[in-house]
Amino acid sequence: MDSVGKSFVRKDAASKATGAALFTADLKFPEMLFAATIRSPKPHIKILGIDDAKAREVMGVVGIYYAKDIPGENVVPLVFMDYPFLAEKEAKFQGQPIGLVVARDINTARKAVRLVKIKYRELRTVFDPLDAMKKTAPKIYGRDNIFKKFIVKKGNTKSAKPDVEVEDVFTTNYQVHAYLETQSMVAVPQPDGGVNVYGSMQCPFYVQDAVKKILGVPYNKVKIVQQTTGGAFGGKEDVPSIVAGHAAVLAAKTGKPVKLIYTREEDFQAMSKRHPGWAKIKYGAKKNGKIVSCEVKYILDGGAFSTLSPIVLWRGTVHAAGPYEIPNVYIETYAVATNKVPCGAYRGFGQPQIAFANESLIDILAEKLGMNPLEIRRINAIKKGGRTETGHKITGSIGLDKTINLAVKSAGWNRKWKHPSSKSGSRRYGIGMATSIYGVGLGAGGKHLAKSGSFVQVEPDGSVLVAVGNTEMGQGARTVLSQIAAEALGAPYEMVDLMATDTSRVPDSGPTVASRTTVMSGNSILNACKSIRKRIDDTVRKMLKAKGRVIAKDGFYHIGGKKVSYANAIARAWADRIHLTAAGWFRVEGTTYNEKNGQGDAYFTYTYSTMVAEVEVDVETGEVSILNFVSAHDIGKAINPKLAEGQIQGGGLQGIGYGTCENLVLENGKILNPNFTGYIVPTAVDAPPIKPIIVEEKYKGGPFGAKGLGEPPLICAAPAVANAIYNATGKRIKSLPIIPEKLVC
Repeated sequence: MDSVGKSFVRKDAASKATGAALFTADLKFPEMLFAATIRSPKPHIKILGIDDAKAREVMGVVGIYYAKDIPGENVVPLVFMDYPFLAEKEAKFQGQPIGLVVARDINTARKAVRLVKIKYRELRTVFDPLDAMKKTAPKIYGRDNIFKKFIVKKGNTKSAKPDVEVEDVFTTNYQVHAYLETQSMVAVPQPDGGVNVYGSMQCPFYVQDAVKKILGVPYNKVKIVQQTTGGAFGGKEDVPSIVAGHAAVLAAKTGKPVKLIYTREEDFQAMSKRHPGWAKIKYGAKKNGKIVSCEVKYILDGGAFSTLSPIVLWRGTVHAAGPYEIPNVYIETYAVATNKVPCGAYRGFGQPQIAFANESLIDILAEKLGMNPLEIRRINAIKKGGRTETGHKITGSIGLDKTINLAVKSAGWNRKWKHPSSKSGSRRYGIGMATSIYGVGLGAGGKHLAKSGSFVQVEPDGSVLVAVGNTEMGQGARTVLSQIAAEALGAPYEMVDLMATDTSRVPDSGPTVASRTTVMSGNSILNACKSIRKRIDDTVRKMLKAKGRVIAKDGFYHIGGKKVSYANAIARAWADRIHLTAAGWFRVEGTTYNEKNGQGDAYFTYTYSTMVAEVEVDVETGEVSILNFVSAHDIGKAINPKLAEGQIQGGGLQGIGYGTCENLVLENGKILNPNFTGYIVPTAVDAPPIKPIIVEEKYKGGPFGAKGLGEPPLICAAPAVANAIYNATGKRIKSLPIIPEKLVC
């Protein structure tokens, strides 16, 4: 192939490297105003009144607005309609938005916010999800504080008759997205009563829904355009709807463009995080290592509002037994409300928490059986013809065994792994591994969003414009989708590019999440290109006076021994008034799920991963050094191998940070370290050698055989490191992150 499978330089590399790319902060509009947010000072309050007289007297303040000023509905349109854009009578977490100040400059807006005095009465609080499930807990959501519950039943765990059982409890903390660009939006009012919103986001159609809702206007009055986005990782899926809604209301009220950009501390305080998790797991196995039963109770701390918790919980639920074929499974999961910052999407989406639990327990089981951790995984890894915990029969594109074999071979597992009891000295070496299965896309739980639209137009000079509903947020979608379009059309890669994502260009295409962009938008583009290519091929046959299949290669269209250049073929098509524009559409079929027993074909396909970590631990200080990290992934077809390797390395480092150092500290619902001084993320200086390994078990339903990659590189990184730490020290840490204090205390 000319374009697919080649490591072309990213389309956005030069603009981002030189500073030419425009982020939201770079946007300027005539008479633009600036906004800041008034927030709840406590985790749970009844609002008795607001004194903003002094704030209104500040020179440069244009207006201060509250829930009563919202022209449409005061509810963020997510899964459940429980999160208000602005709190009116009650605020349920510290930092919840209560009002908005708009001024002629940002410093004035923030000064006015500090002068607003909220009169309140503190209400009862609960901060632990297990406490929140008790009957005596204050009611934050519904009658029981449970946003959602799921059950999976496969076989009968009570009649499994294992020879050996292991059971333990594992917990995980928050993880902050730590994107370089904080939440930011600019809303510009339009003469027809509508609004255009420009901003940092990954799901423009979510934002469109929100702006429509808060303004009370029809969809055709709301245009959302994604700006260059400085990182997301899930943190710009749901919460940009709130930021955009606030900016849009202020633009509507003032009749002026309004820019709203969060400070880093504000972003920490009020934006979504990875859910803290609590998991109790029991495995039962035969003496030969075959796992025959798995029981899981898994609880996610959703914070004060549901946001995406029900969907995050669902993904965690249907992956809770890991990448293993186990005949008897019982899983019970809950997303629970507490008086803390609401949690939402984060790369891995409910899987990293439960993967830490089940992959740690797999090692515990192996030790109890007297087995090597590699051996027990090989025995139980799901294979072609096997069934997942939801009963989904895997019939093709399964490269789990290959990822295991290649990862352990690369790391030298067989010669390096030794039992922890053999280790001594103050600095000890350890090696650990973890595996995972990942359902690509939204699955049966998000079937109504499993769609994608595109628009492709070939210009007279042969250049190609492509518009899709999914976004480029750093992962390389602009490049990969250009390669897919170029291959399908027979166009040179350099002649193809994606437009900025704009809701007025394509229909609602679902969110840019769940490693779905390459498959969903890629297939949609193929659908559009197929129509255009048929017309081009007809033109080529006419030009060459030949029949048969047209082959595109090296900038030419070939029929037998005859050929014509791409440029000449396109010029002729335009001269003949051939229509070289098409809209594409793709939707997923075939996923099923029975919520009563958790059985069905949860996803249309799966990717598989194996990671091996090598560490050195100073047992006197608790310092952990990552010496080497191998990360192998079955992703179908690598459209751009170099970008795929970058995803694997970036996700691996993010997972290492989750496992070892990213420690958000809360006290009575208040975040104590809301910045990069107190919340430590690994940087390039901290990155160990990360070796990416790509396994290509092509998926017939994907564009040129591709599946997905965005999230899997993070999912089992932390348990691989945790298992390596145990192998080095003989100390099993059952909570993340594994900071030095836990190893030496």
